[in-house]
Amino acid sequence: MSKTYVCPRCQTNRSRFHIMEQRPQAVKLDPQSGEVVQEFEQDGLDPFHIPYGGPNYRIQCGTCGLNEDERLFMRF
Repeated sequence: MSKTYVCPRCQTNRSRFHIMEQRPQAVKLDPQSGEVVQEFEQDGLDPFHIPYGGPNYRIQCGTCGLNEDERLFMRF
């Protein structure tokens, strides 16, 4: 299904956008070194790790550079 976008900031761009797919990676880091200690699958998170709840896609206007949630570009 095709979606039409309009940039809410510059309001003139309707054709030039960057569509960025977000792929969250759940990890546990060492607090001193910052190295990855453990990687989690999204369905196998431990009780202290909240699953990612953000948008799957972000859109960036190719004219003014505004980078926001896809719904903002569709809703405008």
